[in-house]
Amino acid sequence: MGRILMGVVMALFIVTPVWADNPVKEKGKEVGQAFKKAGKETGHAFKEGGKEVGHAFKEAGKETGHAFKEGGREVGKGFKDMGKQTREESKNAGRSMGEWFRDAGKKTGEAFRQMGRDIREFFKGE
Repeated sequence: MGRILMGVVMALFIVTPVWADNPVKEKGKEVGQAFKKAGKETGHAFKEGGKEVGHAFKEAGKETGHAFKEGGREVGKGFKDMGKQTREESKNAGRSMGEWFRDAGKKTGEAFRQMGRDIREFFKGE
């Protein structure tokens, strides 16, 4: 009985691939074509997506460059204005110091002149 069962199973294994040969091959071809088509579509999608991303980066680079340029102008203008203010404040400070030294010099000179007069009067006996 075991030998007969083994023979029937062996016969089925031999016949089954023949029956399934054509439909399996057809399904395999269809699957292969589907994969091929999906691969092409995926590749095309990546290519188009890459173009869009590249264009977006290019535009972003332009905008960033423009922003840096404008920012640089604003910073430069700020430094220029700050330099003008500093120059004016330095001028005013210099004038104030000059006036102080001039006044101090006048007072010192007047003090020395008065001291000379006092010494002269002392020795003259007046």
